[in-house]
Amino acid sequence: MKKIFTATLGTETNTFASLPTGLQLFRDTCLYRQASYGDKPPMFGMPLVVWRRLAQARGWQVVESLCAFAQPAGKTVRKVYEAFRDEIVADLKAALPVDAVLLSLHGAMVAEGYDDAEGDLLAHVRRTVGPDVPVGVELDLHANVGRQKLDNATAIVLFKEYPHVDVADRAVDVFDLIADMLDGKTRPVMGWFDCRTIGVFHTTRPPMRGFVDKCTALQGKDGVLSVSVIHGFPWADVPDMGSKILVVTDNDKPKAERLARELGMEFFAMRQQTQPAYATLDQALARAQSHNQPKPLVLADVSDNAGGGASSDSTFILQAMLQRGIKDAAIAMFWDPMAVRLAFEVGMDAELDLRLGGKLGTMSGPALDVRARVIGLKRDALTKGFGDSHVFVGDMAAFDIDGIAVVCNTLRAQCKSVDAFTNVGVDPAAKKVVVVKSMQHFHAEYAPVASEILYVAVPGAVAPDFLKMPYTKASRAQWPFLADPFA
Repeated sequence: MKKIFTATLGTETNTFASLPTGLQLFRDTCLYRQASYGDKPPMFGMPLVVWRRLAQARGWQVVESLCAFAQPAGKTVRKVYEAFRDEIVADLKAALPVDAVLLSLHGAMVAEGYDDAEGDLLAHVRRTVGPDVPVGVELDLHANVGRQKLDNATAIVLFKEYPHVDVADRAVDVFDLIADMLDGKTRPVMGWFDCRTIGVFHTTRPPMRGFVDKCTALQGKDGVLSVSVIHGFPWADVPDMGSKILVVTDNDKPKAERLARELGMEFFAMRQQTQPAYATLDQALARAQSHNQPKPLVLADVSDNAGGGASSDSTFILQAMLQRGIKDAAIAMFWDPMAVRLAFEVGMDAELDLRLGGKLGTMSGPALDVRARVIGLKRDALTKGFGDSHVFVGDMAAFDIDGIAVVCNTLRAQCKSVDAFTNVGVDPAAKKVVVVKSMQHFHAEYAPVASEILYVAVPGAVAPDFLKMPYTKASRAQWPFLADPFA
C-alpha cells in the first residue's frame, strides 16, 4: 500500500501593502490540522480533499498535515512562516517513509527574510525525503516561479482559469501525474520559459481564452503531460516576478523546453491584446449615470481587491457615487469591523451617524462621515468559494446611504460571489449599478446578471499601473518596461 503526505501552506503577498500577514490572519482565513475541517472544506483546502478521495479510492494511506492559508496582504511575519514550515517538516519526518508528497501552495508567498517562502518550504521538503521521492505541487496561476521551486518539485501544475474555477480539476492533474509515476507509467520532467512580461490576463475573453484552450489541447499527446501558463503576481517585488510557461513531459526535458519557448513567444506576442481595458473613475461614473438597461452595470474596483492584498476599505468610488447622486446602487464588501459592530448594536432599520472606510492609510481614501440606515445583518457569514468550498467573511451588515446599499464585513475578503450581497438581503440583480471590490474572481457569478462590466482603476494597493510601481528586486527587463525585452 502506498503512503502519501499532503499539506497546504500559502498566501498571495502584496509587498506594497501595509497590512502584515500574521498568525491571526491565518486563523481568520484557513488554519486546520489533520483534516479538522470535517465535511465542510475551506476553499483553500480543496486540493487536500481531492487528493484524499483519490488516494483512498486506490487503497492508499494519506497523512494530511497542515492546512494553512491567509487572505492576501503584506509580507508574512517571519516567525509565523517558519513555525508553519517547521510543523509541516516535522509531520513529514514523523510520517516517513512516504511514497510521495503532494503540496497545495499559492506560489506568491513572501515572508520577512524569504522572497520565495514556498520555494524555501519545498527545499526543506526535498531535503527531508531525498532526491527520489516524487513531490507534486499545485499552484495558483498568479504564482511567481523560479529555480527554487523548479529544482525541488517533481511536477508543478498551475490553475488554468481566471477566475479560478478549476482548482479541483488541477488537483486531479497533480495526483494523476504523481500516481502514474509511482505506477511506472511515466517519468515527469519540467521545462520552462520566461515570457518577460508583466500584466493581468483574463481567461474569460480572447485572446487568452483561445491560448489556454490551445495549451490544454496539447496535454496527453506526444509525451506532453501538462502545460501551465504562469501569469505571475505583479504586486510582489521579488526577483522571480513575471509570466512564464511551464511544460511537463514524459522524460523529455529538451522537448519540454522547446514547447515552453514556442508557447512563451506566442504568449509574449499577445501581450497588449491580453490586457484588460480599465476605465477611469470619471468614465465609470458617467457610464453609471447614463445606464438604463434592465440588468445592472457592474463596476469592478480592482485596486481595492482584498484578493490581491488591498485593505478593502477604499472609499474613492463610493464617495464619487454619493457626490454625483447615483442611487439604486450597491457596493460590497467594505472591511469595517467597527461599522458592523455598531450596526448590530442599534439593530435593523435604525439610523446612525457612521464614519465609514478609509482606515488603512492614503490608499484607502478618506473616511466618509455619513448618515446610514441598517438594512441587513448576518452573524458568522460564509460566501461561496470555488466548487463546493466556502470562505469565512465574519459578521456582515448592510446600510442604506442615500440610496446606495453598502455592505460591510469583519473578516477581509473580496466580493467574489453574489452572496456577498444576498447574505444581508441585498439583491444585486435588481440594482442599477453594482460595485464589487474584486479584480476578476467576481466574473463567474456576476457576468450572468450584468448588462455590462467595467474594470475601474482608482488608487489602491492593487492599482494596475505597473510602470509607476517602485520595484527594486523585480527585473525591469520585461514588458511594459521595455517594448521588446527579447530584442
